Amino acid sequence: MIHNTSVVSQNAKISDGAKIGPFCVVGDDVELRDGVELFSHVCIDKNTIIGSGTKVYPFATIGFMPQDLKYENEESYVEIGRNTVIREHVTIHRGTKGGILKTTIGDDCLLMVGVHVAHDCVIGNNVIMANNATLGGHVIVEDNAIIGGLAAIHQFTRIGKYSIIGGLSGVAEDVIPYGSVSGKRACLIGINLVGMKRHKFNREKINSVRNAYEEIFGAKNKYSDTIFSLRVKRISPELRCVKEVAEIIDFLDNDSKRSICMPEWFCDNYKNNCKNSDDKIV
Repeated sequence: MIHNTSVVSQNAKISDGAKIGPFCVVGDDVELRDGVELFSHVCIDKNTIIGSGTKVYPFATIGFMPQDLKYENEESYVEIGRNTVIREHVTIHRGTKGGILKTTIGDDCLLMVGVHVAHDCVIGNNVIMANNATLGGHVIVEDNAIIGGLAAIHQFTRIGKYSIIGGLSGVAEDVIPYGSVSGKRACLIGINLVGMKRHKFNREKINSVRNAYEEIFGAKNKYSDTIFSLRVKRISPELRCVKEVAEIIDFLDNDSKRSICMPEWFCDNYKNNCKNSDDKIV
């Protein structure tokens, strides 16, 4: 079903089960799979795949060239998964040769009004981005993360699974899985306890993540005078066996272009002492 006021490229692949409402523009090599619906005034430039059941609301723009001065019209792509909701005025830009040539969004995500997803971002499944949240280029957002309204995520930052970013936060450092961050210059403020409960994590799992958080980031534990890398190494063996704790440790051990988002007290105590070291706090 394609409204007669819409313009659809002959090179687009439109499923018989897709719907295109009035005043939409669909460009070359766009694929709309079964059950996709463009409500009206949606513009999709090119090289974009939208998975089955995804809904796109008015004035969203998808697949346009990135806001990257190094972009030289190389062929790049956008891929969006199934049953994702893209609300009004969302912008999603395709990738670049400086990244992975593709911007990807997973299944069952919700991108609220005015969200911006820049080039080469990778968003997992069940991610929620509230109104006017912004991702710089090359950001990775893992499954089930929540990004609050008007939050801005710096390029190359990683947002761990089941984490939550408070509204109005500026995030320039990697956020651990299950973490909660907030602030004008965001700091780690604890674990995402509410989120873990909503996702049906049992008491034992939650307590394990909370205890691991205290061993790594707690201000009052017995390792409070050691550097950050030693805190990670000294996590209790029984905690390391817990899947969720192991995910946090793996996240901390992975290479990144960003440091780790820390509690405010940790930054104040350690940052000046670590400027010339290899410790991940810098």
